[in-house]
Parts: sequence; C-alpha cells; structure tokens
Amino acid sequence: MSEQPDADLEALPPPRRPWRKLTLVVMSVTLLASLALTFALRGELAYSLSSQAPRAVGELARLQPQAHDENVWVQGEGELEAQGAIAYRRPLEADSYRLSRVSGTQNLWVQVRVPADDDDPEHKRFVPPTSFVGRLVPASHGGVRLSQLSGAIAEAGRPPLPSHAWLLIDGEGPATTRWTLGVGALLLGFAAFNLVGLRRLLRPASD
Repeated sequence: MSEQPDADLEALPPPRRPWRKLTLVVMSVTLLASLALTFALRGELAYSLSSQAPRAVGELARLQPQAHDENVWVQGEGELEAQGAIAYRRPLEADSYRLSRVSGTQNLWVQVRVPADDDDPEHKRFVPPTSFVGRLVPASHGGVRLSQLSGAIAEAGRPPLPSHAWLLIDGEGPATTRWTLGVGALLLGFAAFNLVGLRRLLRPASD
C-alpha cells in the first residue's frame, strides 16, 4: 500500500530556520576574510619561497627601483637622514622600528629594527647602520605587517609617503617570512572548509 502525502502537514508553513541564516552569514564572512587575508599576504608568501642570495645594489642613493625589483632580497649601503625619521611599534613586539629616508634620494626609505635596549630617545643610544640587507618593496604594497605605518606617519604629523615611494625592510630575509606559509595554508584551509559547508547548506534537499 503506497503512502499518500498528508494534506494537513503540507499545509503547514515552512519551519523557521534563524540559525541556518546566521550560519550562512558567518561562513560567508569567514570565507571572504580568509581569501582577503591570503591575498594581502601574497607578497610575503612569494618572497618566503625565494632561494637566491641577496643581490648587491651598491650605494642606495643611486638605486632607482623598478617594477621587477618588488619583493627582491637586496644588500646595499647608504646614509639615513636623522631628521624626519618615523618611530613606531607593532603589536606584541618589544622592539620598535624606525623609518628613515636614504640621504640623496626622494623615493627610497629604509625601515630598521631598534632593539628595546637601544630605544632610548632621551639619551639617543641608537645609531642607525649604514649597511642593509632586506626586502625591497613598494610602500603601497607593504602588506599586513606594515599596515600600522601609515597611522604612525600621520600620528607624527608627517606627510604620507609619496605614491612612488619604495621601502627597504632591513633584516627581513626569505627565511624570516616563512611563517607566512603556515598562515597561508591555515587561511586556505578555512576558506575550503567554509566553501564546502556553504555548498552543503545551499544544496537542495533530495527527496
């Protein structure tokens, strides 16, 4: 004997599913945020896979970075301008950072790390180096780790860096950025998990 559909049950309104809608929103936001952060880390991810030795560029005052120099490990020498240097900190780090323009240039700045023991503005214990080894990157493509830089410049009352400015991040070699590979894999894992979950939630139920 075949079962007939119950007319009374079919006349009932569909059940409310507020938690399902909330789940869809949360998973969608998590998916987009994971992909956005992975995209923001693309520079560090590519740089971390570099296996070449740093390229010697000589005097930084003569360096004219081009598009193909982005995310290149370089070594160079130069004097930093003491006047106009920007000091700032990053969350969860004891050391501070100082951004100074290379003397004799208009578009090249160097970021150096200042150990906590030397960060003493009153006694001026920190002496900037004159030789640098690090990552060369356009200021506009600094990535997540330099996201506080614009705020620090504005807080110091200085004009923003020019759109064509370049940064040499002293001490940042490919090996020091390989932590981004783990972060990138984790973010892609989040994205894949939420994508699969969204497909299951949105897929029509089978009869």
